[in-house]
Amino acid sequence: MTVIPIAPAYERIYAATRQIPYGRVATYGTVARLAGLPGQARLVGYALFRVALPDEEVPWHRVINAKGEISRAPSRHGSDWVQQARLVAEGVEFGPGGKIPLAVYGWPPSP
Repeated sequence: MTVIPIAPAYERIYAATRQIPYGRVATYGTVARLAGLPGQARLVGYALFRVALPDEEVPWHRVINAKGEISRAPSRHGSDWVQQARLVAEGVEFGPGGKIPLAVYGWPPSP
């Protein structure tokens, strides 16, 4: 098992997250792959959890789970609602069950 130093890995995750365009979303797994950390979706979640609000430099709100949902958790202290509001402000529409259609808003687009 390869051990990845946390600080450099987080910087790679933040750099990959900055690539997500306005009005689009990417999954934790996609960000992990873009950061050169395949299979490390949870690490992406840990890194983005540490982005201090209000942070405009890292668009953490554009990263969602593979089901097309915001990963809601009590430990996020209300930032789930901030994430949803930011996405809506960018024109991202939530469908039934609060899911974002990845075929429409997912990035990078499917081939």
